[in-house]
Amino acid sequence: GDGEDVQPRHAGRRKIDGAGLKRWRPTWPAMLIAIGLASLVVALLSLPAETIGTRFGGIPRSLQMPALPPISLGRMIDVLPDAIAFALLGAIESLLSAVVADGMTGRRHRSNCELVAQGFANIASALFGGICATGTIARTATNVRAGAHGPVSGIVHSAILLALMLVAAPLASYIPLAALAGVLAVVCWNMFEKQAFATLLRASRGDALVLMATFLLVIFRDLTEGIVVGFVLGSILFIDRMAKSIAVEADQPLVQEDVADSANAYDASEATDADTVVYRISGAFFFGAASTVGTVLDRIADQRRNFILDCSAVPFFDSTAANVIEGAAHKARRASVRFIISGAAPQIRRMLINHGVKRPLVTYAASIEEARAQLKGKIEVR
Repeated sequence: GDGEDVQPRHAGRRKIDGAGLKRWRPTWPAMLIAIGLASLVVALLSLPAETIGTRFGGIPRSLQMPALPPISLGRMIDVLPDAIAFALLGAIESLLSAVVADGMTGRRHRSNCELVAQGFANIASALFGGICATGTIARTATNVRAGAHGPVSGIVHSAILLALMLVAAPLASYIPLAALAGVLAVVCWNMFEKQAFATLLRASRGDALVLMATFLLVIFRDLTEGIVVGFVLGSILFIDRMAKSIAVEADQPLVQEDVADSANAYDASEATDADTVVYRISGAFFFGAASTVGTVLDRIADQRRNFILDCSAVPFFDSTAANVIEGAAHKARRASVRFIISGAAPQIRRMLINHGVKRPLVTYAASIEEARAQLKGKIEVR
């Protein structure tokens, strides 16, 4: 007899919303019924529980007519910092909510569509005296758990909230906050991807730090603080990894495959002639890696008469990187070293030229072979 009862109890622990009413009537809104029963018990027994009415004074029962608030340049300047903060946090939270929904449904959201729709919704809400809102993880997860599959569920959700405000606002005042907290706890537990959490903790110390900082701040402080701190830590971690990924190699191809059948390949024996030195940069060249590359390029004056800088493996340049190249070009000119940049993508070449890295400081070539041909006078200098 005891063995027959063990399995159902353990099965209920694996998924909280899989027990009770969900098993008996899986199509019924179990959470809504639970909130209704909790409100009824609190009202009938006069329990000392804080409700929406006692905490917030109830819910408005009408909508104001749409109207624009007083607009002036001074007021716009005053609210601009807060507006930017709300927009950024709203976008981050909404996209995070969409990613969570993707993980629960197996579908893919459209980021631009999400943000544009949110912007229009917040504009319309403000016209009726509302405040800005975002797509929220808890309500999205609750919707998905209830069986929602498309945008109609969001429309129904909004219609029900409007009906509650216009018709059942006095009844909603009796909803105990503890019941709402219980619903949120159940939703959070069911949307918690335990395996993914454990994988991130094992992945690296940096990922574990970002995850735990965000997780603990969201639980013990506030969702907004957790998102901001997690975003900052993640950005710092990304910059550090990108800075460490850049490499500067001299007189040899980046990888062995570059030697054969490649337009940008070059012969290592040619790279070591008496008058020419070749450096190749690989990876994103930005402010985080400027020190690494700059240290190498500072030795140009000690090298031979011709210097070729191969940028064919550089996907991105920023202004700091362009300034580093400009400084190296000036140093090369003072040392009477001929400086050629090869393999630079059009957008990178454009940025360098805008920063003054152009003739007579440097010349450009499509490949290392073309750069060598320039040195030998076989083709026209560009």
